[in-house]
Amino acid sequence: MPENLLIPKQDYLSAGIHIGMKSRTADMKKFIYKVREDGLAVLDLKTLDDRLRIAAKFLADKKKILAVGRKLNSHLPIKKFAEAVKADFIIGRFMPGTLTNPNYEKFMEPDVVILNDPLADYQALKEALDSRIPIIALCDTFNETRNIDIVIPCNNKGKKSLGLIYWLLAREILKNRQEKEFKYKLEEFAEKE
Repeated sequence: MPENLLIPKQDYLSAGIHIGMKSRTADMKKFIYKVREDGLAVLDLKTLDDRLRIAAKFLADKKKILAVGRKLNSHLPIKKFAEAVKADFIIGRFMPGTLTNPNYEKFMEPDVVILNDPLADYQALKEALDSRIPIIALCDTFNETRNIDIVIPCNNKGKKSLGLIYWLLAREILKNRQEKEFKYKLEEFAEKE
């Protein structure tokens, strides 16, 4: 019985989107398909695919999306995602007060925040929470999911994995918005390794 995935299973696998870490939190246990002999956790592709669909459907209705990523590997995919869906983004350091201090010159009031990694992007998580802004986060097996509204269980470190996730999210958001053309290629979202 073939699975009804957004892209062929092999494309997910070749991007390493399903490879987790050796460290695992109790929060992420339900997203783990199995643990390999070498101790690496393998995330469940069907759940990942379902969560991408849910997140895209939720995001399609939002006018002001803010994507945040401190880690270097997330910078290019987040920029391309923001360009494709007309979102705002903050890469690198997230300045305190961005979501909570109206007097800050770069103050923002997004409808939703997407975090590349809730651990690295903790300041954005805390401020979104304080401001009661819905939070979507890419979570690997070491992440905690408390205070996150939609968890996308995936490898949130690898260049290919991040490129594929943000490309799929952008494509599905535009599909849900019923925009006719998605002109971006997957290669544009991922840096060469």
